Amino acid sequence: MSLRVQKILRWLSLLAAVFAFGLVMFGGFVRLSNAGLSCPDWPTCYGEATWPQHAQAVAKADATFPDRPYEAHKAWREQVHRMLAGTLGVLVLALAFAAAWRRRWAQLSLVASAVLAAVGVAMYMRGEHHWSSLLAVCAIALPLAAALALQRPAAWRVCLVALGVIIFQAMLGMWTVTLLLKPIVVTGHLLGGMATFALLGYAAVRFAGVGAADDALAGLRRLVILGIVLLACQIALGGWTSSNYAALACGFGDAAFPKCLDQWWPPGDYHQGFILWRGIGVDFEGGILDQSARTAIQMAHRIGALVVFCYLGWLSHRLARHSLRWCGIAVATALVCQVLLGISNVHFGLPLPVATAHNGMAALLLFTLVATMARTQRRHDVAGVLR
Repeated sequence: MSLRVQKILRWLSLLAAVFAFGLVMFGGFVRLSNAGLSCPDWPTCYGEATWPQHAQAVAKADATFPDRPYEAHKAWREQVHRMLAGTLGVLVLALAFAAAWRRRWAQLSLVASAVLAAVGVAMYMRGEHHWSSLLAVCAIALPLAAALALQRPAAWRVCLVALGVIIFQAMLGMWTVTLLLKPIVVTGHLLGGMATFALLGYAAVRFAGVGAADDALAGLRRLVILGIVLLACQIALGGWTSSNYAALACGFGDAAFPKCLDQWWPPGDYHQGFILWRGIGVDFEGGILDQSARTAIQMAHRIGALVVFCYLGWLSHRLARHSLRWCGIAVATALVCQVLLGISNVHFGLPLPVATAHNGMAALLLFTLVATMARTQRRHDVAGVLR
């Protein structure tokens, strides 16, 4: 039985990781095509389980939400994204259930978490938002507590943590709509998607047997973890740039890079650019910041990119010199591609395919670092753990 569970964990974690990457890409496409508020309610879309498709349904949607006229070419994107997110949630629940094999208390906590999350969604749809939030918090806490108590290697516990992150992602998706694209929520939603993919990617490579025979690479592991932290900060800056519509704050074309507005250091309002909370009820679609605040955000993103580029460039060289040549090559390749995509965004005026690829390449760069970290950890005995 342990061999069968091992195969299930291996293939289910791989499937979930690939699916999560696709969802990150599609989520970036939805956000960058300005379709984030194309369904003004949640989890339905204009009251439909899918989206309005017939003339009568469209007329009803426009009458119910007069401030948000129905746009078919956008609504399907947002609702399909929600459906894909729900599918990933089911995959992660199955993965967490398998990771808690022969630990009935942990499996019961996962079932309870799923039930509480489902009831919370139903109560939200009925307008009971306070009770819905309380149930969601409990649904998140249960798999996290089970992960802490589960006496198994990190890969197993990561699967349970991923379930908690997925539920929190659902809440962020809800708040993205109800709080009208508030930048801190949109940025958090992006980070949650990246975190989900990173956790599932880590589980996939560990269940595939990736690891070292001893702890000889522990020193490199600390350097890789620092790289992950720096990259996560840069992804957050990227999300803040996108959610505040500051990607083209320096203009586009030859005058926009490496200079900004044809200046090496243009004036910018860094205080206004990085106010995280601006109250409730403000519609952030299209952005509300002035040019100087958006310029400050764009410049901060560029400085962060320079720091990450220098550190990860050095790290990839260090990895290549310490028997992790292919890991170093993978990090360096993803890093260079990401920088080129970022420059292309500015030069060509943020074309949707390039901007979406920039989002996906950030996820791949994160995965190269997570996989490298897994490579520096001691290989574990799967069969022994499952007894």
